[in-house]
Amino acid sequence: MSTVLSALLAVNWISWVIGLPLTYTIAAFLSGARAGRMLALPALVLSLLAAVGLSARVLAQGPQRHMVGGWGAPLGIELYADGLACLMLLMTAAIGLFTGWYARHYFARQDTGATYFWPLTGFLLGAMNALYLSADVFNLYVTLELLGLAAVGLVALTGGAAALAAALRYLLAALAGSLMYLLGVALLYGAHGTLALAELGARLVPGPLAWTVIALMTLGLALKTALFPLHFWLPPAHGGAATPVSALLSALVIKASFYLLLRLWFEVFAPAVTIPAAQLLGVLGAGAILWGSWLALCQQKVKMIVAYSTVAQIGYLFLLFPLAAYAPGVESAWYGGVYQAVSHAFAKAAMFLAVGSMVLAAGREDIDQLDGISARLPLSLFSFALAGISLMGLPPSGGFIAKWLLLKAALAGGQWWWVVVMILGGLLTAAYLFRVLRHAFLPARRGKRFRALPPALELSAFGLALGSLALGLWASGPLALLRVGAPFAGASP
Repeated sequence: MSTVLSALLAVNWISWVIGLPLTYTIAAFLSGARAGRMLALPALVLSLLAAVGLSARVLAQGPQRHMVGGWGAPLGIELYADGLACLMLLMTAAIGLFTGWYARHYFARQDTGATYFWPLTGFLLGAMNALYLSADVFNLYVTLELLGLAAVGLVALTGGAAALAAALRYLLAALAGSLMYLLGVALLYGAHGTLALAELGARLVPGPLAWTVIALMTLGLALKTALFPLHFWLPPAHGGAATPVSALLSALVIKASFYLLLRLWFEVFAPAVTIPAAQLLGVLGAGAILWGSWLALCQQKVKMIVAYSTVAQIGYLFLLFPLAAYAPGVESAWYGGVYQAVSHAFAKAAMFLAVGSMVLAAGREDIDQLDGISARLPLSLFSFALAGISLMGLPPSGGFIAKWLLLKAALAGGQWWWVVVMILGGLLTAAYLFRVLRHAFLPARRGKRFRALPPALELSAFGLALGSLALGLWASGPLALLRVGAPFAGASP
């Protein structure tokens, strides 16, 4: 057994984590929709196993580095895996697997877009994995662009006028964000002669140049993350896309730009960031929580409720920055913000898949057309409710752990006003989620018919909803992984 374990730990898992989804992408593109559909689950399972293998190696041996082609920084491309990167890789692989399982049956009933869904999804997952492992600001830019192009293509899959308009708006927002980020990269390289994150963090000094770079790159990434008030592109893109696409976009894609902000603020910008700048991000996050929740409460289409819920939940991620600006709460803020990102990913993917099944069965997206769903699709409605528990921050979910850590950081740092925002956000979340549940529990009107759905559509949403609860019941494992190579390595949350 020890020999097998040693052999597994010796595998270059970093190459496999990136190479597997990209290999699948090429195979799916060349072989067509049917073969892409058949190869999807084996490829996604292997990708999850590779992420598990890399995480086990990081836990056993500490952060891992891999020099592509034997050339490291500053001349070559260096890949770096620590606990934060591994947790994001595990999140991506797990959600990709359940969403792929759902998509196999979803596109069997909805042919529009099936041909290109599989290669674009493989490309998206491969780009995300490469982004999480990149160790220099330019390679991060390249992977972020590849991710954005795949996401825009997925939004446009259905081909209708609304989908194309949403994809174009998404593309323009993504390009604007990328341009600002790239300008920051150019300024950093011109001033310091390196692109490596570790070297930039050691060389950056406070001053007008550093503050200009911080403003440009933060604004660009905030636009890509759809932080209020830059969220204009998100609801039509997420709410109007095919259901598996909505789940991938909301659960995974927006986390990539947030991950970049974490890396930059805590590893590169740390010497130059100011408390007012961190507080500004917190104010925008609070605006997202309150405004996004209110807009979700006002929607009539159930997928748009879930899309605006994403706008609101993004706000909690940005509370990390002001809470981490004060020493007493910095560790709890860091762990709480990252855990919120992961918990939201599982809950929101489950919610979109569950809602997608309800819409398929009812044939309409209007919330007042959900009557009778509780009797027809009880497992989907139960999955929706379980995911809602995490979004509301109730025990025993992962969302509860995340929000508890953020509340702990706010109280430790004397920033009680963020506690008020989180409580109000939780109440508003309960309001728009219970609105959906109320309509779903109404008896079906006379003569109403529902489409029959394969069990896999409900089971995939249920699996993700259970994952959102497991993150609360077994928080010690992910938090232990986060302590490997994190900015506060060895600290207790």
